[in-house]
Amino acid sequence: MSAYSYPASRRTPLIAQLVTAVVGGLILFFGAIFLWVLGYQLIYAGRIFPGVSVAGVDLSGISPQDAALKLSQTLSYPISGKLLFRDGSNVWVAAPAELGMVFDPSASAQSAYRLGRSGDVFAALDGQLRSLEFGEEVAPVIVFDQRVANQYLQILAKKIDQPALEASLHLEGTNVVAQVGQVGRTLNVAATLTYLGARLQTFSDGEVPLVVQETQPSLVDVSSQADAARNILSQPLQLVMPNAGPGDPGPWVYSPQIVANMLGVVRVQNGDNADLQLVLNPDSVRQMLANIATKVDRPAVNAQFHFDPTTKQLVLKASSVTGRSIDIDASVQAINDAVVRGDHTIPIILKETQPAVADNATAQQLGITQLIQQQTSYFYGSPTERIQNIQTAAARFNDVLVAPGETFSMGQALGDVSLNNGYTEALIIYGNHTITGVGGGVCQVSTTLFRTVLYAGFPVVERIPHAYRVHYYEETSSGSDDPSLAGMDATVYFPLVDFKFKNDSQYWILMETNVDVGSRSLTWQFYSTPDGRSVKINTTGPQNIVPAPPTSFVKNPDLTEKMKQTDFAANGADVDVTRTVMKDGAVYFQDFPTHYEPWQAVCEYLPSVQDPASEAKHEGKCQPPAFTMMPPALSMVLPALSMVQ
Repeated sequence: MSAYSYPASRRTPLIAQLVTAVVGGLILFFGAIFLWVLGYQLIYAGRIFPGVSVAGVDLSGISPQDAALKLSQTLSYPISGKLLFRDGSNVWVAAPAELGMVFDPSASAQSAYRLGRSGDVFAALDGQLRSLEFGEEVAPVIVFDQRVANQYLQILAKKIDQPALEASLHLEGTNVVAQVGQVGRTLNVAATLTYLGARLQTFSDGEVPLVVQETQPSLVDVSSQADAARNILSQPLQLVMPNAGPGDPGPWVYSPQIVANMLGVVRVQNGDNADLQLVLNPDSVRQMLANIATKVDRPAVNAQFHFDPTTKQLVLKASSVTGRSIDIDASVQAINDAVVRGDHTIPIILKETQPAVADNATAQQLGITQLIQQQTSYFYGSPTERIQNIQTAAARFNDVLVAPGETFSMGQALGDVSLNNGYTEALIIYGNHTITGVGGGVCQVSTTLFRTVLYAGFPVVERIPHAYRVHYYEETSSGSDDPSLAGMDATVYFPLVDFKFKNDSQYWILMETNVDVGSRSLTWQFYSTPDGRSVKINTTGPQNIVPAPPTSFVKNPDLTEKMKQTDFAANGADVDVTRTVMKDGAVYFQDFPTHYEPWQAVCEYLPSVQDPASEAKHEGKCQPPAFTMMPPALSMVLPALSMVQ
C-alpha cells in the first residue's frame, strides 16, 4: 500500500494584507482622481469650465476666443466706470481709463480658461470642483499705468496740499495783527495709488480713499497774546520811583506809540511745546532807564561836620545822603513782567548805598581829634573875578572828609567849573598863552592843597606844575615874593589835569578851608590824629634861570585904552623840591621836579601910540619879571615839620 505526503499550506500575514489593501486603495483613489481630471478636461476640451466668470460675466462652456469677445462686448467699466475721490467738501470723479486702467479681455479669457487646468492634479481638481459647485470668479486682467494715475493725483495734490503755518503776531504801528496757525496737509500719492489699484481690480464704482498726511504747527492760537498786546497799548506806560517823596523825580510817561516801537514777540520753546511771549526790547528799555538814571542816580554823601577846637568834637553841618542807582537788569525784568501782567504804572528797581559816615558819627570813631596841618597861600593883587573863583572853589572843599586808604581827586570833588556853578571869567593859562577863561584862580586852591598835603606827609599821587612861574604862588603874608616857594604850585584842569593824594593813615581826614578876602589869604586845614610821621622839605629854589623873551607889542585899533597887557613875562627856571617823610623808623622820599618855561609879555596898543615900549614903561606894563632868585650855590633847607599838635 503506497503512502503520500503533502506540504502544509501557508497563510499570508495580516500586516502584509493590510498594506496591500491600502496601497491598492490609494492607487485606485489617485487613479480615479486622475481619470476625473483628465476626463473633465476632455469633456470641456477647448472650453471654459462651468461656473467660471470674470467680473460677473459668466463664461461657462465657451471657448477662450468667444469668452474674450463676450467680455469685450459686456464689460465697459474702464470707460463707463466712476471712481470718486473726496477731501472734505471737495469731490472729484474720474473714469478708470482716465486713471491709466486698460482692460485686456483676451488675457482675462485665458485666465478663466486656465482655471482647473493649471497646477498639479489636486490644484486642477480643486478648481474644477469649486467652479462646478460654487462658481468661481476670476479677476479680470487689467493694465494699470500708474504714471497716468500719478499725474492725476498730482493735480489733486496741488489742490489739497498746504504748508503748515505757525500762528503769528506782529504790530503795525499800535495795531495788533494776529494770524492763526494752519495745519499742514500733504497728499500721499504712493499710498493712494495702492488703494486705487485695489479698487480697479474690483471692476466696480466706488470711492477711493485719499491718504492725506497732516502736520500740526507748534503754534495754532495766539489770541491770548494778541489780547495782552492790545491791553499793553491801550494806555501810556508810566515808570515811577518806588515810595516817591517830595523832590523825587518822575513819573516818566511813554505813549503807546513809543511802547509799540519797543514791544516785540519772542518765540519760546519748552520741550516739544512752543509759545509766544510779549517782551519789551531789553536794549530799548535799558536806554530808557539810562536816560532816567541821569535824574535818579546819586552817590552816597557823607555827613558834613565842622571840628570844634574847644570841645574837640564834630558839629553836624549837613546830613548824610543815601546813595541810589537804578538796578538796570532788575528793572528791565520787572518792567517786562509787569507789562505782561497788564500793569501800566510800574516802579523801577533801585539799589541803595549807605554813606560811609552817618550823621551820628563821632570824632573818636573817625579819628578826627586835632589839627594836624595847615597851610596858607596869598593872592595880593588879584582882581575881583579871580577872588570870586577862589572863594567858589575853596567852598567845595570845606568840611570834606577823606577816608583812610582813599586816593582823593581834587578834580572830581571840584565838579564842573562853569558860570552856572558860581565861577566867573579871569586869567588862565591855556596852551602857550594867558587868556581870559572861566575859573581863573582855581589853581590858587589846588596850590594851597598841594602844600598842605606836602607838609602833612601824605603821598602825592598826581601833581602838575604851572607852565610858568606865577607870582601869586610865591607871595608871602607881607605881599612880597619868596622864591623858596617856587616849585610848590599845582594846577588843575579837570579831567585833563588833576591833583591827587592818598590818605595812607588809619584815620579819617577832615578838610576845612577859609578865604579871608581882607588879608587876601586862603588857609587849608587838615584835622585828624597824628600817627608819628615827621616831614622835612628841601628845595633847590629857582635854578638854570632863562630870561623872559622880549615883550611882544601888538597893534589893536579896537582897544578902549592906550595899552592893555594880555600876557605876563616870567623867567624860565628849574626847581627841585625833595620831601623826606619819617615814620616808625622808616624813611620815605618823594621828589617834585618842576620846569618853568620862560614866558613872554604881550601888550596890545592903539595905533596912535608912537612908542609902545616907552608907553609900557610909563604905565608899568609888560616890564621884566620882578622875581628875585636864590643864589645857585644856596640850597634852602626848611626845618623839619612835625604834624601840628
